[in-house]
Amino acid sequence: MFGSKKTESTTSTPVKSISSNAGSSALNSVVSGTRIEGKITCDNDIRIDGNLKGSLICHSKVIIGPSGVVDGDIECENAVIEGHFTGILTVRDSLQVKETANIKGDINTDKLVVHAGAVFNVSCLMKNEEHQVVTSSSNGIYTEVDQV
Repeated sequence: MFGSKKTESTTSTPVKSISSNAGSSALNSVVSGTRIEGKITCDNDIRIDGNLKGSLICHSKVIIGPSGVVDGDIECENAVIEGHFTGILTVRDSLQVKETANIKGDINTDKLVVHAGAVFNVSCLMKNEEHQVVTSSSNGIYTEVDQV
């Protein structure tokens, strides 16, 4: 206590470093109750359960969850829509529209799956493997158009 010359030793625990280059399994998330206005750009997957008004450019997969609302433009590799989307959606590969989805606007994609129960009021432009363009209207009738 008084006058004691004991030396205190401390042990340190190594701190794990976090790389700024996140792996391909990284997931960005906009949670329910969050509102964003503006432009988002991301390299990894993103899940939106909140509200986004603006544009999103994603070099991976976009998921709009059941409570998600997006009003604007999206460009991405793949997409799964469970919530509300209004705007222009450009998907380079595959688009899945789940039964809880409500979509209005213009869609451009290679592959499309629309589950029964989804509200799908869109103008859709599709390219298949032979680079033939296929269009669809909200009534679900597909029409073949000239080769690109």
